[in-house]
Amino acid sequence: MEHTLIPFWIVAVIAVASAIAVIATRNSVHSAVFLALNFLCLAVLYLLLRAEFLFYVQIAVYAGAIMVLFLFVVMLIRVRTEGSEPDELRWQKPIAVALALVLIGLAFLIGRAVVGGGAAQMPAVAKGFGTVEAIGELLFTKYLFPFELTSILLLVAILGAVVLARKGES
Repeated sequence: MEHTLIPFWIVAVIAVASAIAVIATRNSVHSAVFLALNFLCLAVLYLLLRAEFLFYVQIAVYAGAIMVLFLFVVMLIRVRTEGSEPDELRWQKPIAVALALVLIGLAFLIGRAVVGGGAAQMPAVAKGFGTVEAIGELLFTKYLFPFELTSILLLVAILGAVVLARKGES
């Protein structure tokens, strides 16, 4: 098995498990945390593809800004926190720490292989793949409509949450 397939499969399993947990978890705050984990897994997969720019954008924009926005909206609408007693969450902490350490270690190893040309041979990609120019060209030509539609949907979701929160106050 190739060296890059091992980190890929580890991250892929974590990504699929966290995606299932996003929709299976009843507590919306926990669901948002699983979504952040899924965003981080996606960033590591970008790094495996040698798309460093997308890796940094994924971390900064999605795992950072969008997740803060989601958590803000969740807290704004005052979601009930059933099952948030410390005794119920005690068993999840070691698992969370272990998964975080695995992801950090994999990101470090993959980053070292990409930057330093380590022992792991990365797959060949097309010239210009993942560059700012290539992404900008695709984003503002072929994918302009989905990009704008996504921004409108996020805006509508935020406005809907604010309206629902205001109705609950009156």
